[in-house]
Order: sequence, then C-alpha cells, then structure tokens
Amino acid sequence: MGGMGIRFVDAMNVVGSRPDGWWQDRPAAVRRLADRLRTLAAAAAVDVEVVLVVDGTASEALPEGRHGLLEVRYAGHGGRNAADDLIVALVAAADDIELEVVTADRELADRVRRLGATVTGPRQLWDELDRPGRHRSR
Repeated sequence: MGGMGIRFVDAMNVVGSRPDGWWQDRPAAVRRLADRLRTLAAAAAVDVEVVLVVDGTASEALPEGRHGLLEVRYAGHGGRNAADDLIVALVAAADDIELEVVTADRELADRVRRLGATVTGPRQLWDELDRPGRHRSR
C-alpha cells in the first residue's frame, strides 16, 4: 500500500493461515502477529495505519488501543467470524483514504470491496512480515 491509508488485518484469519501450532495458545499467536505488525509498521516508509481486528473480547496480554504504530481492536464477542462486522464498519467509516483489508475470507472480501477497499490475502502479508525491513509498494 502506498501513500496515506489504513490496513485492516483480520487477526484470526491471518493467524489461522499458517499451521504453526497457533491453536494451542490463540492469545499468544495474536500477540506474536501484533508484535510483527508493529515492527513492520515502524520499518515502513509509507504513512499507513495498521489496525489489527481480533475476534472476542480484549486480552490483558494485548489490550485494545494503540501499541506504537499499531491499533488493536476487539470485536467484543466470540465466534468464527466475529471480527468481520467490525472490519466492515471500520471500512465504511473511513473517508478519502486508501483502504486495504488482509483476509482470506471470501464473504468479508466481497463486503469490503463493495465499500472500495482492496483485499490482500494472508500469504502476501506473511511474505511481507518474513522480509524484515522491507515493505510492499504499489
């Protein structure tokens, strides 16, 4: 993403895309993703806000709110797709900026595309996270 924008990350969708044992400790897996996103945001030379949207309620290990250049938001309730409605609401509320949603959820992707957001899959984000100090540009 280039220029001013917001990148919304569907936390459990991205975490669940890699079979690395994340299911043994979901909060720790989300915390690891948050740490990596913070590092990526700090290294990026573009003005992009990163918002990690998590299913469920806030965790003491990763409270809702700002964490450096990363914002963490919780859906407030559990369920397989609990974060989807929050992501759609956040995309709908954003004006005049470039929006990206990172998810492999087809229904969510369709919903946010109709609102003008671009969609990137988890693999592209993991590739970006696995290349320290580098960021994607369009």
